[in-house]
Amino acid sequence: QVQLVESGGGLVQAGGSLRLSCAASGGTLSALGMGWFRQAPGKEREFVAAINWSGSTTVVADSVKGRFTISRDNAKNTVYLQINSLKPEDTALYYCAGRRYLSGNYAPKDYQYWGQGTQVTVSS
Repeated sequence: QVQLVESGGGLVQAGGSLRLSCAASGGTLSALGMGWFRQAPGKEREFVAAINWSGSTTVVADSVKGRFTISRDNAKNTVYLQINSLKPEDTALYYCAGRRYLSGNYAPKDYQYWGQGTQVTVSS
């Protein structure tokens, strides 16, 4: 059973940058499509970005396009989310997720494996 652990969150000023990491244990990430989601208090979990198993294809939500970049290093069993030009509205708990099956959908229900999340807080 793959277990995912996120890290890299924190408190940052608006305009700053963070790189979130998602490390896997108990299995290999290279077999999984991976994604990042976020959830702000009182809101639904929101898709942010996804990457296929090889890293050749990425999808980024329109709301964060141009500021968020997803990447992976299968040799390190790790997926990353680079976040630039942070805004207060980016404040949320950020989750990484993995799925075994190829899909053009990016809803939380399409992912089988989840981490516990890492908090990102952006001050204005």
